[in-house]
Amino acid sequence: MEKMATRDAYGKALVELGKINKDVVVLDADLSGSTKTAGFAKEFPERFFNMGIAEQNLMGTAAGFAASGKIPFASTFAIFACGRAYDQIRNTIGYPKLNVKIAASHAGLTVGEDGGSHQMLEDISLMRTIPGMTVIVPADGVETKQAIFAASEHQGPVYIRLGRPSIPIIFDDRYKFEIGKASLLKEGKDVAIIATGIMVAEALEAAKELEAQGIEAAVLNISTIKPLDKEAIIQIAQKTGAVVTAEEHNIIGGLGSAVAEVLVENYPVPMERIGVQDTFGESGKPDELLEKYGLKAKNIIGACQKVLNRK
Repeated sequence: MEKMATRDAYGKALVELGKINKDVVVLDADLSGSTKTAGFAKEFPERFFNMGIAEQNLMGTAAGFAASGKIPFASTFAIFACGRAYDQIRNTIGYPKLNVKIAASHAGLTVGEDGGSHQMLEDISLMRTIPGMTVIVPADGVETKQAIFAASEHQGPVYIRLGRPSIPIIFDDRYKFEIGKASLLKEGKDVAIIATGIMVAEALEAAKELEAQGIEAAVLNISTIKPLDKEAIIQIAQKTGAVVTAEEHNIIGGLGSAVAEVLVENYPVPMERIGVQDTFGESGKPDELLEKYGLKAKNIIGACQKVLNRK
C-alpha cells in the first residue's frame, strides 16, 4: 500500500497553493526541514518568514499578517504550537477571529523517539475549546492536500493536525474533502467505528477482520473535529446502535469526548473509546508505541466486541 506522511503532503500542497494565491504567506519556527515548509521557502522566499525558536512570536506575527489581509500558515511542532503558544493562539488569533492557519506537525505518539515531552496528546482538546476555531485532522496525504486548500479558502482561524511518519494512502482523486463533513468509508449495521487521523487506516483494517467474524462494522472518518458533523454521528448511531471511537490523542477532550457529547444529548448508545488512556507517552519507535498504548486494529476489534455485548 502506498504511504505518505501528512507533513509531506502539507509541504507539497503549500507550494501548489502559493502558485495560485499570492496572499498566502508561510511562517515557521526554525523547523522548516521537519515541517516541510522548506519547499515553499525555496519557491517563494519573499513570502516565507523564519521566526526562529520563538513560537509565541510566530503566532503573534501570523496574527499581524492576517490583520493585514494576508493568509498566513504558521507551522511548528504541535507541542510548541499548542503548548508554548496557547495564550497567543487564544487571545491574539482566536479572540479577534483572525484568518490564521496553524499547521502543527509531529503530533501524537508517532513522534516516536522524541519521547513524552514532545508527543502532543492534548492539542485537539485545547484547540476545539477555543471559540470559532476550526480543527482538522486529515487521515492521509490526499485528504491533507485538500484540507490545506479548503483551509485557505475558509474565513477564520484553523488548526490542522499533521504527523511525522508515513501512513497508508486511503483516498484517491475522486475523494472530496469538505470542512465540517464526515465521510462514510464502509457501510455496516452492527457497530460503528468513528475514527480520525492515522486511526482511520486502523479502523478500516479492524472492520475487514470483523467482517471475517460475521460482524458488519461501519467506518466513519471524522476529519473535521470542529465543527463536528453531528448529523452523520447521530445517523450512524441510529443505524448500528453501538459506537467505538479511535484517535491518536488522549481520550479526554478529543474525538471520543466530542462524539460522546453528541450522542448523550441526541441518541445515547453503548460506546467505547480507543486512544491514549490519560497518560504521557515515552520514547520508542512509532509502531511499538501504538502497540503498547493500545492504538492498533486489534484494540479496535476488542472494543467493538465489548460494545456489542452491551447492546
